[in-house]
Amino acid sequence: MPDKKYLAFDFGASSGRAYIGSFDGEKITIEEIHRFSNDPVIVGNTMYWDILRLFHEIKQALIKSKKFGEICSIGIDTWGVDFGLIRNTGALVDNPVHYRDSRTTGMLEKAFEKIDKSEFYSITGNQFMEINTAFQLLSLMENDKAQLERAQTMLLMPDLFNYLLTNEKKCEMSIASTTQLFDQKNKCWSEKVVRALGIKEEILPEIIPSGSVVGTLSDELSKELDIQKTKVVAVCGHDTQDAMLSVPAVEDDFIFISCGTWSLFGTELSEPLMSEKAYELNVTNETGFGGKISFLKNIIGLWLIQESRRAFHKQGRDYSFADMEKMAREATGFKSFIDPDDPLFTPTGNIPERVRRYCEDTKQYVPQIDGEVIRCIYESLAYKYKASFEEIKLCTEKDYNRIYIVGGGVKDSFLCQLTANACDREVVCGSDQATVLGNLACQLIGDGEIADIKSARKIMKASCGAVKYMPQDSSKWLEVYERFREVTKC
Repeated sequence: MPDKKYLAFDFGASSGRAYIGSFDGEKITIEEIHRFSNDPVIVGNTMYWDILRLFHEIKQALIKSKKFGEICSIGIDTWGVDFGLIRNTGALVDNPVHYRDSRTTGMLEKAFEKIDKSEFYSITGNQFMEINTAFQLLSLMENDKAQLERAQTMLLMPDLFNYLLTNEKKCEMSIASTTQLFDQKNKCWSEKVVRALGIKEEILPEIIPSGSVVGTLSDELSKELDIQKTKVVAVCGHDTQDAMLSVPAVEDDFIFISCGTWSLFGTELSEPLMSEKAYELNVTNETGFGGKISFLKNIIGLWLIQESRRAFHKQGRDYSFADMEKMAREATGFKSFIDPDDPLFTPTGNIPERVRRYCEDTKQYVPQIDGEVIRCIYESLAYKYKASFEEIKLCTEKDYNRIYIVGGGVKDSFLCQLTANACDREVVCGSDQATVLGNLACQLIGDGEIADIKSARKIMKASCGAVKYMPQDSSKWLEVYERFREVTKC
């Protein structure tokens, strides 16, 4: 009997991709069938998702998928927090706004005037970040209330794509848990938070468990593209939770890094952990597949390397990522550090210049050449991981023998080795296509082809193998760590 085929869409920070996945009972194999850019569009002073073009690209992938025969199901994932508003006519109120837009500046403070910060955390368990959905909605309440008044339903981005495919308005649980509107203990929208912020409760859609069937491709779309009415599955809409499902861990207690534009650093728990210590350290709880909790820190990740490369290109220095890694290896280490999560590094723009400014402002050695800038970023990321590692251990009161890295960062062998050095732990690398594999695993579990999460992770280990990095020069890294903490206040 031929392997069943499944279609996975993954929208990342710079590109969208469509993969056909198949499962032979032991391994998942994937084939990329369509790739396209996912660039935000700035109009006036607002940064938008290019939603109509992206839906056009989804259609192109659906057309290309026809040559593979019958497709069992379709799943879509992307990052958390962003959303679109739907009118009662079914049309968008406006183009969805990108989280890197500046509209949420100052919204944290306004929110804390409406609801006590510690109570807010005790309900949602989310790390406070201005980009979160709650603060995007609060910004509309403060500055463009007419948009909310015209809205019948708010749909987070993966749910919005599912709606465009099926005409069904549902909210998948993992993506709901990123909003800071979700009651983490009771697995529903928090009436208290929603009312405190003044948000219309009726715009929030029904929440469904990860792996649920949303519906089938609409009659209109099936006719337009001349394709079968395939079912659409609410995989973990938040890409981090798909990546979590693909971690090739055999033990119950482990540390993971989903390493891409952002680095999500944490562990997996059976229940939310919203202790006083977790609140103080601003650690987030997100709901993953099967109700598992990802207890993690959001850290700006390879964005710093990606944006630095763009800056170098603009200045006429056309480095590849391999070139930049080589330059960092050749530069002298431990000369200066940054806090990757400093607000200075969040917006697009000239990251190398900002690295130099940060070093100058903190009275450190100021990197003179490009390799020194890149080395500074790499070592700072590794130390930021160590700081997060210490915080996770403090909250869970557990120790962990190894760190699993999945996502695009596994291709960066220098960062993987520095992570092992800084954290003084073995690092095991999973797949660079972790999100896609997790997306497909959600579909396969829903289809009865894979039994559960543990089975999925064994299959991931068989599907991608594992590259390991052992700690080197750990005593030196520990010695310099206090200087990093002093400079960055991490």
